[in-house]
Amino acid sequence: MSWTSLCQLDELSEGRGKYVEIDGFRLAVFLHEAQVYALDNTCPHAGGSLADGQIVDGRAVCPRHQWSFGLKRGQLRDMPHVTVRTYPTRLLARDGQPILVQADLPIF
Repeated sequence: MSWTSLCQLDELSEGRGKYVEIDGFRLAVFLHEAQVYALDNTCPHAGGSLADGQIVDGRAVCPRHQWSFGLKRGQLRDMPHVTVRTYPTRLLARDGQPILVQADLPIF
């Protein structure tokens, strides 16, 4: 695993997704209740973009068919065996510069 910068914290809006493509990963990044979450962007149901969705009740909701996934573990509501991968995140403060959002992504 390796900490990878995804975006600046000020690029995120509470409850809305941001699409980030980096190092072969397609991610949906969310800010929810002052916490940052990163999930695989593609909904396993019909390939919808989770980043185009929003947060409802602490879950990322796919805009295509309303499938919702927990931000922490990526489990589908009512079918926890269906998941999207989630990644640990952290904020990196830098002197005089915007705060960076980073995710711990696997190295291949």
